[in-house]
Amino acid sequence: MKKEYKYTINGNQYEVAIGDIVENLVTVTVNGEEYKVEMEPEAEPEPKKVVLGKPKAEQTDSSAPAADAANVNTNNAVKAPLPGVITSIEVSVGDEVKAGDTVLVLEAMKMANNIEAEKDGKVTAILVQAGQSVMEDDNLVVIE
Repeated sequence: MKKEYKYTINGNQYEVAIGDIVENLVTVTVNGEEYKVEMEPEAEPEPKKVVLGKPKAEQTDSSAPAADAANVNTNNAVKAPLPGVITSIEVSVGDEVKAGDTVLVLEAMKMANNIEAEKDGKVTAILVQAGQSVMEDDNLVVIE
């Protein structure tokens, strides 16, 4: 099975026919002149190494923990009800929330748990990142 192409390169026209590929050899005809072309073998994909350990920290951006825990009034923090892993953060610093609004999702025992604001207020600090493991009673989000 031949595939035929027409190319114009720098104003010159070329008619190219590519024949069947046998192992790594192919017959290419350019403007009636036949060439045997040897192709490089395809590179074998390198196997990926599995490294067990802590989740990779996400790049910090404006929604990343904006507060140093030492400078935050954690008296108004929403606390983790049980140990788990933060799977998503649903609010940003400065957001107004109402009691019952989901502020983040905590996965524990293979279940996603919506962690809700306990009162109306403004998010003043986010103390965790997605992918971070937390323990029971860890401070998560400060709402004032």
